[in-house]
Amino acid sequence: MSQESILSPLTEKLDNGVFRTVLPSGTVVLSEHMESIRSITIGFWFRQGRVHEAETELGASHLLEHMVFKGTARRSPRELAWAIERLGGTLDAYTTHEATAYHARIPAEELNVALDVLTDLTFYPLLRESDLRLEREVVLEEIAATEDVPAEVAFEKHARFLYDGHPYGEPIIGTRESVTALSAENLSAVHRKVYQPGNLVVAAAGNIEHVALVDSLQALLPEGETPVSEKPVEVPTGSIGVRRVEQGGGRQIHIVTGGLSTSYKDPLRYALLVTSTALGEGMSSRLFQRIREELGLSYTVYSFHGFFSEIGHVGAYVATRPESAAAAHNALFSELATIAVDGITIEELEDTRTQLKGQILISLESPGARMNRLAGVALYDQPYRTLDEVASRIDMVSLDQCKEAACYFDPTRLATLELAPE
Repeated sequence: MSQESILSPLTEKLDNGVFRTVLPSGTVVLSEHMESIRSITIGFWFRQGRVHEAETELGASHLLEHMVFKGTARRSPRELAWAIERLGGTLDAYTTHEATAYHARIPAEELNVALDVLTDLTFYPLLRESDLRLEREVVLEEIAATEDVPAEVAFEKHARFLYDGHPYGEPIIGTRESVTALSAENLSAVHRKVYQPGNLVVAAAGNIEHVALVDSLQALLPEGETPVSEKPVEVPTGSIGVRRVEQGGGRQIHIVTGGLSTSYKDPLRYALLVTSTALGEGMSSRLFQRIREELGLSYTVYSFHGFFSEIGHVGAYVATRPESAAAAHNALFSELATIAVDGITIEELEDTRTQLKGQILISLESPGARMNRLAGVALYDQPYRTLDEVASRIDMVSLDQCKEAACYFDPTRLATLELAPE
């Protein structure tokens, strides 16, 4: 009997081997079967990140992500990790501005172990004050580690400058002051409100059968209330201008410049990807060829982009010695001004289309990449698109669209942060 013949009425087939089920609790389950893979990568996403935090909860999403690994009624911290690692698998987690994720990779036949561990640690953590006193120190060390890397400091300060106080520009990890102020009750309150089946997205890829995934998940998930709807995230207006910060340590000036752009849902996102890639993503890009290869002004130079549900940003980064800073700055902004006015060439468009399609195909050889792609469909409330449909959208990007996208790199609309040694 084929898998499709026993699918629940709540299940939709999205593509060959790709299925989506919405459980009565509201949990969204997506999976993709990969025949040649002998493992499964599976993740739980809760719609809880920096943008959902109240002023009294700054850094709570990330600290809660740490704290759930400190033990449950059934497992100690070591037992949570060892349940997966003894199988040769891995267990990890991360927090973004808009979600918190927990994921595991295990041999295909051990799916139930992974599901049991993921549901145990996310729904039944102890969240004890005694554990928090220790884990808070770990997060403070994490903050200190970031402060020791000038490039990360530059990007953090630039995000705050660009987003002008909006949560999208604030550090996910929180600050020393906010993390120190958080209590176990603060974390428990967030957990009770948000870690509910109705706020959960489950995505998996590998040698997996969707029916088995759904059946096992339903047996393990607790009953829960539908989380209270959060108020819509306000769209930031952003800042422009130049800000210089001096900081002890380091021997380079780090220049980060960027501006607000389109959201993840905006169709112009594909043209932005093409334009940003041609500008500064890779050794063949304009920025790399001009600033590193032709002028020798920097070892590290690139463009970047990021997309949220309500907004996005694009920009560029260069690190250079103080004596080369003026020349590097001028070269960087010359390239940004040129692409903002002229867009990219037809040759760049054709080459970058091929480059992006190849990158997507190569990345999707990984079950983890396919898992994350599926999760994005649910988290951003987007239609699922086959690889052919994605490739078609890239092929449909026109020069006019790229010229429209390139306007986001206009230096007059950017916020620039220069981090220099004292």
